[in-house]
Amino acid sequence: MDLEFTAEERAFCVEVRSFLRQNLPADIAAKVAAGEELAKADIERWHAILNDRGWLAATWPKDHGGPGWSAVQRHIFSEECALHDAPRLVPFGLTMLGPVLIRFGTQAQKHELLPRILDGRDWWCQGYSEPDAGSDLASLRTRAVRDGDVYVVKGQKTWTTLGQHANRIFCLVRTSVEGKPQAGISFLLIDLDTPGVEMRPIRLIDGSYEVNEVFFTDVRVPVANRVGEENQGWAIAKYLLTHERTNIAGIGHAARDLARYHTLAATIRRDGRSLADNPLHAVRAAEIEADLEALRITNLRLLATARDGAAAGIGSSLLKIKGTQIRQELQSLIRSALGPLAAADANGLADEELAVPPDAARAAAVFFNHRKLSIFGGSNEIQRNIVAKRLFGD
Repeated sequence: MDLEFTAEERAFCVEVRSFLRQNLPADIAAKVAAGEELAKADIERWHAILNDRGWLAATWPKDHGGPGWSAVQRHIFSEECALHDAPRLVPFGLTMLGPVLIRFGTQAQKHELLPRILDGRDWWCQGYSEPDAGSDLASLRTRAVRDGDVYVVKGQKTWTTLGQHANRIFCLVRTSVEGKPQAGISFLLIDLDTPGVEMRPIRLIDGSYEVNEVFFTDVRVPVANRVGEENQGWAIAKYLLTHERTNIAGIGHAARDLARYHTLAATIRRDGRSLADNPLHAVRAAEIEADLEALRITNLRLLATARDGAAAGIGSSLLKIKGTQIRQELQSLIRSALGPLAAADANGLADEELAVPPDAARAAAVFFNHRKLSIFGGSNEIQRNIVAKRLFGD
């Protein structure tokens, strides 16, 4: 197994870096570096720049408007974007629904919807979790009852990320109560301006407005908006979540945050010495760095198997578990290093030994926001079950 990049892949690294230096707007990169919330216009601007270059839908084949990249090229692009403070693209249309439509959609659905994802006319959000169905997604209760050529949808979805910006939502709905719970689920595409749809904001612990709850009251959805066969939505959901979990690992983002921590530790002085010389902080940072390097090697091994045409197997679950743990530990370390300066109301706390980094006031908010990483996309506990079942059987 060769874990080194080929000459062509190294050349691609150079190409991506050059593109980012020339085309990533400085104001957007500055917001990302400072941990600030991006406006919808910021996300749409970067979306359009990548689309013009043909690099927007990294996981799509060329014949559907993607760049047709290999798994290694996608990895390189993701890493370089993170290291250059490019914003994370909203994944719901690009890396979740898009691959689902390419794999399971009708020709009419592909023809209509894929171009609208690329040019930004449609902003999709995800309707999976419910108040009593999160990690145990098979227990979802939102019903879709067939009425001629439409489904009548009733129920509620929650934790709908960035739904306030979306005009469409893809949902798992229950179309049958017969047999196993997984066997009665279908995958529906719903316009959010349909009568009976209501979206309400949920304020997070850090005070931000990022997620929502969505209510469906007798919402009439054309049967033509179903992806795949009726009651076959569980297989589609598992396929989609594989893409989401790999994306959540965020190896490039962890590498960027670790570099920031080292800069921070060298800058802050306490008791007359640099924080980098504090043995407790040094040990924690070394442990995280070792874990991150092991995760990077694991990812490269999975990329090597993909290069050879093999399936990733439980790889996405493993990357999701360890990647989210590392990112959470990093944010904890950064917040610990900043101490009281991590608070949003830390004005006036600095003295001659405590230089305040520009993103210090966001550190606590980012720490709290990262608590979600080990939960969404299938909680880490669920991922461990998946790994155990695959390795040891039921």
